[in-house]
Amino acid sequence: MVKETAHMPGMVNRAMRMMAGTLASRILGLMREVLTASFFGATRLLDAYYVSYTLANLSRQLLAEGALSASFVPTFSRVYGAGGDEAARKLARQIMSILLAVCALVVTLGILCSPLMVRVIAPGFDDSLRASAVAFTRALFPFLIIVSVGALAMGVLNSIGSFFVPAVAPAASNLAFIVILLLAGRASIWTMVAAVLAGGICSMTLQWVMAWRMGYLLVPSKPDLSDPELRRTLALFIPYAAGLSLNQVNPVISRMLGSFLEEGVISALNYADRIIQLPLGLFVIAISQAVLPMLSRISSDDKDNSRMFMRDALRFNLFVVLPSALALILLANPIVHILLFRGAFDKWAWTATSGAMACYAAGLPGMACNSVIMRALYARRLPNAAMGVTAFTVCVNLLIGSLLMSRFSYMGLAFGTSCAFTGASFFGAWRLRRDIGMPIKLFDPSWLFRLLFSCGLMCGALAFATSAFPYPSESAFAGRALWLSAMILLGCGFYAALTIVLKCPEWAWIRGAFALKTKGSAD
Repeated sequence: MVKETAHMPGMVNRAMRMMAGTLASRILGLMREVLTASFFGATRLLDAYYVSYTLANLSRQLLAEGALSASFVPTFSRVYGAGGDEAARKLARQIMSILLAVCALVVTLGILCSPLMVRVIAPGFDDSLRASAVAFTRALFPFLIIVSVGALAMGVLNSIGSFFVPAVAPAASNLAFIVILLLAGRASIWTMVAAVLAGGICSMTLQWVMAWRMGYLLVPSKPDLSDPELRRTLALFIPYAAGLSLNQVNPVISRMLGSFLEEGVISALNYADRIIQLPLGLFVIAISQAVLPMLSRISSDDKDNSRMFMRDALRFNLFVVLPSALALILLANPIVHILLFRGAFDKWAWTATSGAMACYAAGLPGMACNSVIMRALYARRLPNAAMGVTAFTVCVNLLIGSLLMSRFSYMGLAFGTSCAFTGASFFGAWRLRRDIGMPIKLFDPSWLFRLLFSCGLMCGALAFATSAFPYPSESAFAGRALWLSAMILLGCGFYAALTIVLKCPEWAWIRGAFALKTKGSAD
């Protein structure tokens, strides 16, 4: 038993530090969406902005936070873990040069090809709306260079055991966005474009300065192609970029199909996704980011230890995410109402956003498991397997979304995404099992019973409470906030008490994480 859980307190400690930092950024992110909803509602022009933001964000997730993280962090972690501090600095600086050159090329191509990309991603737009989307896209593409430098700094910081600052950096971005929107008075879509760029600069600067203070001055240096660590990173980058490019097609699918539906669908899907990002970023991304450096340090030949670490990481993920997903489904209407229902955000937008949010929440456990499994595939250098999983996700998302959109509109598109990631998590686990050569044994009957029993009773308690004390939609904000807070506390308290009484092992890992006082012991 000691061997099975030896890594878990350290992983949980890292994840909890990231959660603490991420909480501020996610709350500010929700405030950002509240302002956006109040100023712009769910309109066709806002749909055009979200299409342009998706295109710029696509390149960011693909290059900066996708392939870079997947290829650089495992190599850098091994170099740093072997005591090669100077070699780690050299590798980071060489990667900086290559990253800047690649990003400059991508930005140039993105600006030139914006009309074609907008036509592909939003074929249902008319000429006027398409022209607006092209203008927004061209203005947002330089965001890639800004965020790429921040992503490199984040990879360095995570690898050397610093998780709080990378997690809190998006809070600086969201804060800058909110301040600019409020100071603008009569804000326009162009105000949002400027706010996005300014927020990216704030986030990048915070992480770059922190890396510098910790001894890693991230400035470009001439790449030495004979450097084996650089060659290894670059060899991983191309196949990971290819695989991740498929994964980033998923948000494009929703925008593309949504452009054929009624006005405001793309905006409603985006609002729902932003709310889902709170638990997704707070728990899922924090855990998966903590998994990657630690799993990279486990020898690929040590398959038994890799299997047990993966099993426990997935269990901890589900332990946190499954009850969160169920609560989001049950409380979707009041959550959207209290967060967004004001100003230009009308009743249709409320109904559409809450429906899409409930469908997205149904897939949250699948997204959580898929995120951790993909990190494991990266750490074990299985780019073909990762590409297969992402291709599966895209195909299922496109198929189910296309079949359901005509009847269920935005809910069909959101449910297609949930089905895609849920199916991909099982497919990815199967590919990981093939590489390890033994079953992961995630669903042990005793563990599964305790988890499902606790979740079931929590749902029953919430359903009874919401039926006995309905959401006071006509009350003042304070009354509605008090109602929602009470329901969240009821669900959390009920679930925590049940899992403690049933002696779920995840609580031992959490206690162990709190017992780690120094960075060295946490690593």
